[in-house]
Amino acid sequence: MSKKIFSGVQPTGNLHLGNYLGAIKNFVELQNQKENECIFCVVDLHAITVKQDPKELKKNIRETAATFIASGIDPTNSIIFNQSMVPAHAEAAWILSCVSRIGWLNRMTQFKEKAGKDKENASIGLYSYPVLMAADILLYDATHVPVGDDQKQHLELCRDIAQKFNNDFNAPSFLKVPEPLLQKQFSRIMSLKDGIKKMSKSDSSDLSRINLTDEKKEISNKIKKAKTDPMLLPIDIKSLHERPEAENLLGIYSSLINQSLEKSTVEFAGKNFSEFKVKLTEVLIEKIDPISKEIKRLLNDEKYLDEILLKGSIKANKIATKKIKEIKELVGF
Repeated sequence: MSKKIFSGVQPTGNLHLGNYLGAIKNFVELQNQKENECIFCVVDLHAITVKQDPKELKKNIRETAATFIASGIDPTNSIIFNQSMVPAHAEAAWILSCVSRIGWLNRMTQFKEKAGKDKENASIGLYSYPVLMAADILLYDATHVPVGDDQKQHLELCRDIAQKFNNDFNAPSFLKVPEPLLQKQFSRIMSLKDGIKKMSKSDSSDLSRINLTDEKKEISNKIKKAKTDPMLLPIDIKSLHERPEAENLLGIYSSLINQSLEKSTVEFAGKNFSEFKVKLTEVLIEKIDPISKEIKRLLNDEKYLDEILLKGSIKANKIATKKIKEIKELVGF
C-alpha cells in the first residue's frame, strides 16, 4: 500500500550523527521504497521559536537542505522545501490553534523540558509550535509520519486536532489522521561522553557528537576519546542494557551497517573496547566522510541549493494552497 510521508528537520545548524541515524537515514530508506510519496521540510518557522541570528538561520537552512541531498534524498523523487516559503503553514496553524485546547498543549512534555524553570519567559511560539507541526502534516494529507520517542506525543496531538476539526465542521475524514512510523531501534543516539544523555548540538563539548561535517581525523579522535567502561564488551544483550556507553557505541555501529544489536553484541562479545573502536571508526568514516565532503561541496553552490528549495516550495505550495482553500471554505471564510 502506498504511503504519503511528511517529516521535517529544524535548521539549527551543525547536524550530527544523532540526526542522521535517528531521522535522515530513515528518510532515505523511505524514499527508496517506490510506493512512497515523500515530502521533507526544512522547518524554519519552528526554528524561530527561540531567538536566531538571521544570517546564521539563512546559512543553516541551506546546510539542512545540503545535508538532505548529501545523505541521499533525491530532490527529483522527493519534495524538499523550507516551510516559510509556503504561507499555508502559518495560515493553517492559526486556524488549527482555534480548534486546539489549552489542556492538550499543557500536557506537552517537550515544552516543559525546553522552557525549563523560566517558562514565563518562553515565547508563545515555543508553547504552541506543536499546532504548527500538526498544520505541517495535515496540509499534505500525510498518511504516515516518521517519529522518534520524543515526537510521539506531538503526533498524538496532531491526530486529536485532525479529529476535532473534522467533528467540529461535520467533515468526516477531511483532515487525514496520520499514523506514526516508529523507528524501533536506534531512534535515540546518545552522547559520546555520557551514555544516558542524548547526542545534542547544544552540548558544550564537541567531543560529545560526530558532526556530519566532521573530517576523518575528527571522527577518529572523537571515537578514541568516547567514554567506555573498564570491562570487556558484554557477551549478551541483557548485560549490554546495563552498560549505557557500550550499548550506545554498539547501537551506532549496528545502525550504520543495518545489523541488529543482538548480532553486533555477538560479533564483539568479550573483546576490548580498543579493538571495537577501530572497527567502529572504519564504519563511521566509510559512511560519514562522503556525506561530509558532499555537504561542503553543495554549500559552495548556494544558487543550486536555493533552486532546489524554490522548486520544492512551488510543488509544496501547489498542494498546501489547495488544502488551505478547502479548510477556509469549511470554516466559513
